[in-house]
Amino acid sequence: MARLDGKKAVILGAASKDNMGQIIARQFTAEGAEVLVAGRKEDVLSDCAKEIGGHYALCDITDHTQVQALADTAAAKMGRIDAAINTTGWGLLKPLTETTDDELDTIVDLQFKGVHYFLQAFVGQMLQQAPQGGSIISLSSATTKALINNHAAYIGTKTGSEALIRCVANDYGQYGIKANTISPAFTQSPMTEGAFATPGLVDAFLPRYPLGRLNTCEDVAHAAAWLCSDECFMTGENLQPNGGLQLRGNPQAHDIEAAVGAAMAKLSAVE
Repeated sequence: MARLDGKKAVILGAASKDNMGQIIARQFTAEGAEVLVAGRKEDVLSDCAKEIGGHYALCDITDHTQVQALADTAAAKMGRIDAAINTTGWGLLKPLTETTDDELDTIVDLQFKGVHYFLQAFVGQMLQQAPQGGSIISLSSATTKALINNHAAYIGTKTGSEALIRCVANDYGQYGIKANTISPAFTQSPMTEGAFATPGLVDAFLPRYPLGRLNTCEDVAHAAAWLCSDECFMTGENLQPNGGLQLRGNPQAHDIEAAVGAAMAKLSAVE
């Protein structure tokens, strides 16, 4: 028997090919769940749904009406919702003093207000299923504990989303609803392709991981599957499947600049 046999799961933020949301969708399907993927790009979502034998729906997490419609649609299509996972995010990398009002509004809408909408919609749906309840996950970031330069708006909103999840866990655990966050670190994905292509950048991060490698999207997917399984007796927590990064912390700007500079110098010498 697979760990998620019979579970019904919604994964929001799966609208880029092979991104973290899609990797989680594949893992959940492999473990026996029926999955609905959601996001803003219909063609990509349709392809993913066909691949996993599941469903898809369009949804922009910054639109409260669309998020509520997603919860309603998912419940109608699958009969109930056992797991709701939010993987959306924007890796805004900019000094606090240079962040514009528009950028701040965008990231607050996406990573705080949007998470609030997501929780409202799916907690509301799961309350209708009580005492069965369900499991809710929102992806956070290792940077909320292991700070990195020029990420103030990003870190601030992710930290806020962690607080929202803890409040849900405290208020709604009595109805069988679990709520947790997962914190990946520097992870190779479509969103980070440019960073991983930068010579020397990965070298700056690797020594910070006691387990000797960066975490993968698959590591995050396995953690999510466990949190949504009946084996998991955890709520209000932040899971860190990132190889121990918190023990040493992220590299700071001067470390990164030195590693990238050294790599670029080597490349120049070869040329």
